[in-house]
Amino acid sequence: MTTKEKVERVMVLAKFKDPSEIEFHQAVEEVLTSVMPFVERNSQKYDNEKIIERLIEPERSISFRVTWADDSGEVQVNRGYRVQMNSAIGPYKGGLRFHPSVNLSVMKFLAFEQVFKNALTTLPLGGGKGGSDFDPKGKSDREIMRFCQAFMTELARHIGPDTDVPAGDIGVGAREIGYLFGQYKRLKNTFVGTITGKGIKWGGSFIRPEATGYGVIYFVDEMLSHASDSLPGKTVLLSGSGNVAQYVAERAIMEGAKVLTMSDSGGYIFDPDGIDRQKLDWIMDLKNERHGRIDEYVARFQNAKHSKGEKPWGEKGDIAIPAATQNELDLSDAKKLIANGTMLVVEAANMPTTMEAINALQSGGILFGPAKAANAGGVAVSGLEMAQNSLRMSWTRDEVNSKLRDIMKNIHSQCVQHGSNKNGHVNYVDGANIAGFVKVADAMVEQGLT
Repeated sequence: MTTKEKVERVMVLAKFKDPSEIEFHQAVEEVLTSVMPFVERNSQKYDNEKIIERLIEPERSISFRVTWADDSGEVQVNRGYRVQMNSAIGPYKGGLRFHPSVNLSVMKFLAFEQVFKNALTTLPLGGGKGGSDFDPKGKSDREIMRFCQAFMTELARHIGPDTDVPAGDIGVGAREIGYLFGQYKRLKNTFVGTITGKGIKWGGSFIRPEATGYGVIYFVDEMLSHASDSLPGKTVLLSGSGNVAQYVAERAIMEGAKVLTMSDSGGYIFDPDGIDRQKLDWIMDLKNERHGRIDEYVARFQNAKHSKGEKPWGEKGDIAIPAATQNELDLSDAKKLIANGTMLVVEAANMPTTMEAINALQSGGILFGPAKAANAGGVAVSGLEMAQNSLRMSWTRDEVNSKLRDIMKNIHSQCVQHGSNKNGHVNYVDGANIAGFVKVADAMVEQGLT
């Protein structure tokens, strides 16, 4: 049986069990395509233990009803999830997402990716993910508090500092984390590091809001350095304008790059003069405080243009960083980036590039950094927050930032180790997948049939 046939056999099984879980299937196929040749070379160790089949089956998938009352007193019903994918190397770790698009397939895909991402950090963290189809947009603080309290009332029985440690994700920021932690503390009558992303005054870590975005740029810097290049002077095409995109832009500017684009669901802005520190501060205020739309930028900075309903990948830039949502960069976008001479694409969002686009980018000679490696900075600092909570101490901003840089450097080294061919070219997708797989799979073998 060929490698391709083995991948197809596993995918047939996965699709038979869960036929509607498209996002999960995509994530599984992407990983299997990378790791199956490695598994074949070590078949006696991994095949006999059915490691692949066990890896794609969550240890536990929890679905529950969340009932709460809005400000008018009307009862609302949402659905909550927690997918505890794999705990071979540590307690489940992964964010909570509150967004109408949340369903079991999305949660499983994110949890599956989290397993490998967490393994790459070198921290003792398993993989999980959770959330709800609740939409915080347009809700009052009191409504969000009541929802979070109802959500945590059910979730609390499934998590703990040595079992499962959630964090924030889309729709779950500092406000939501505060409400969730407060309810957990009330229910358990204990103050422990069960949730990360906490306020800095009550157990949180410096750099946590910035961690994912900063980590992406640190990874870009490592990729460029390995290719005997550097970041200063490079132009950056960036999608998104939320937390991750904001701090990708901030760190890129600090490292001497020129950010040309940002976007939201209404389209993207292109500023030929570059989005500098002052302009980024304006965008952060627009998005974080005034909850405005990115097209307002062109009225304030008149050299810029706004392309309604479009993505920024048709513009010319040295580096492209999708930081908005899954599958936002497709094959047609990849062809535009190749034609325009883009040298490097790095994922800041989770699975923002389709498999067809990844294959095209790599075939076109563009260096490609996958999310599970490049955006691991967030969970890395969450792990550092857990360590600080356990030690009952707090590290300085510089200490955490230094540890984050070291972690991203180490992740890059693992990708190079497992993804380099005989000519020295690095396939970062294969490198990240194999490095994460080895750590998790070896632990599963050593722990027996669990």
